[in-house]
Amino acid sequence: MNTQALTPLQKLLSTLFLLSLGAQAGASTLNQNVSWTIDRANTTSKYRIVAYGDSIYAGYNGSITSAAKYAAPTISAEYLSALWNADIESVRRAKSGAVAKDVYENKIVSERSYMQASSTRAVTFEMCGNDGLQARSAFKGQSGTCDYSVLTNAENNCRTYVNAAMDYINANAYSGVKLKVISNLYYPGYAADNVQSSCRDAATGATVNMQEKFLPVMARMNHMMCDSARQKGFQCTDSFAQYMAADYDSNGDGVIDSEAIRYIPGESQAAYVTRITSTLRSTLRDANTHFTSAGSSYDYIQSDDVHPTYNGGTVSAGLFGGSSGTGAPRYTSFNNGKNPIWNQYGHERMGWSVSSNSPATPLKATALKK
Repeated sequence: MNTQALTPLQKLLSTLFLLSLGAQAGASTLNQNVSWTIDRANTTSKYRIVAYGDSIYAGYNGSITSAAKYAAPTISAEYLSALWNADIESVRRAKSGAVAKDVYENKIVSERSYMQASSTRAVTFEMCGNDGLQARSAFKGQSGTCDYSVLTNAENNCRTYVNAAMDYINANAYSGVKLKVISNLYYPGYAADNVQSSCRDAATGATVNMQEKFLPVMARMNHMMCDSARQKGFQCTDSFAQYMAADYDSNGDGVIDSEAIRYIPGESQAAYVTRITSTLRSTLRDANTHFTSAGSSYDYIQSDDVHPTYNGGTVSAGLFGGSSGTGAPRYTSFNNGKNPIWNQYGHERMGWSVSSNSPATPLKATALKK
């Protein structure tokens, strides 16, 4: 291509295209920061929820310049606004493509000022998804003898930085924070991973089923997140349970599937892993087809087979910096604590779950006035 013949606009579009390709690569990262305030009518106070994470909390939608307006943190703000009868500022400090170490060091630690504001009442974070995705890609690319260390390293890094993040938030968040939440990992590409590896196990000489190999690793990571949360004063949004099993009793055991696979506080890691990978394995479903009843299902994952689906428009976030905005809540009241589409999109489901353990009031200390 003769770039000298391109107009300035064409050169910009060409550059954006190349950057877009880079942003989708496993090792590339893209800051996608957004502040969106839920402006509720007839309120006098304004509180803040701060969300740190990677592309999930960013609301990544395949674009390097925009993100979903109603990503999980902003949806949580809508619920908090109704519960507390206040305006809620949702502050997303997210970095698409970031591994756990990057989220911890360059978002939670470097951008701690956002959770130190006196209006902050909730802090949430998610991480480790890119550690897992990069390890999976590395494993899928292997030939010869399988090297499982890439999976072990991802698991160990996740444990290190999840615990470091909780300790740091506990030590540095504003003292008036009343809700601290971590979201664990759903399994994107669950169905696609039900294939044999190209590499061969050193002991058996046979290829391995990649879903069989990855699922126990994810289960251990998810148990660690929820169990550390239990011990460190955090709530755990079990996104694996919310995404990966149906909202009805498909196996006739008397328990709704998504409830049956949830983390049980105090449960041992071994018991949890057995429940997920063996006892209730038959109830697991790819989140591209999340059944809300025996006859109804919704797609929780975008066409990239990684990121959650969302409802509504987009906001500027990414290559040209973050953005801020204000808008009225989409829903002014909630039936049984849920909006009408709470289980129809991936972000809606996660946003509801993040806020589902909120205190009934913000327990006022200092709030911003409208």
